[in-house]
Amino acid sequence: EHALDILIAIGYRRCEGAVLGNLGLAYADLGETRKAIEYYEHALDILIEIGDRRGEGADLGNLGLAYADLEKTGKAIEYHEQALRIAREIGDSRNEGESLCNLGKAYLDKNDAVKTIDYCTQSLALVRKIEYREFEGEALNTLSRAYTNLGQLDLALDHCDQALKIFREIEFLRGEAEALFARRLALDRLARREEAVTSAKVALQIFQKIESPKAEKVSSKLAEWGAPQGS
Repeated sequence: EHALDILIAIGYRRCEGAVLGNLGLAYADLGETRKAIEYYEHALDILIEIGDRRGEGADLGNLGLAYADLEKTGKAIEYHEQALRIAREIGDSRNEGESLCNLGKAYLDKNDAVKTIDYCTQSLALVRKIEYREFEGEALNTLSRAYTNLGQLDLALDHCDQALKIFREIEFLRGEAEALFARRLALDRLARREEAVTSAKVALQIFQKIESPKAEKVSSKLAEWGAPQGS
């Protein structure tokens, strides 16, 4: 925030927008979503003002994720659609892949697994083409959750295992934890409760290690199952 004060003082708008966006990401990681939105909105104003279309698209995507966290799914979809439109207009394949996957996640929140599969299949094809490994894992994991919702549990586990392999290869701990937690639902529906509990416990350990607010949700699920939360 001290760096932001300096940039404002010297009128360096491009870096000011970048710092505001990064502060938003930091607050989002801390679970302070409303504070994150404030920074994203300030950043967006600057990015539009200076004509930074790539930055504008990325920031719109971050706003979409923030509103999804607040369970304002309709608003999240609006922001992700705007981000997708900009990405396609400027030929930004990376943000296009992210936006498609994020739209899939948003529609999953609306219990529309069919639309989720449509968007995430598009995302998966694109991010594989450009070798964007993180979002290859994200798309696979979201597809896994959609197939679980449709009761296609073997397919769900297959996609989840692919996602886990990628996240572990690139050492992306948050993705690994989310995939493990998603995996536990498919396992539980297959009446493999012991494996589901093990998967959730490992997810909890990782979320706690990276100090993610999602640790509380996993802990609550384990408590609901009556499972001890030690190693």
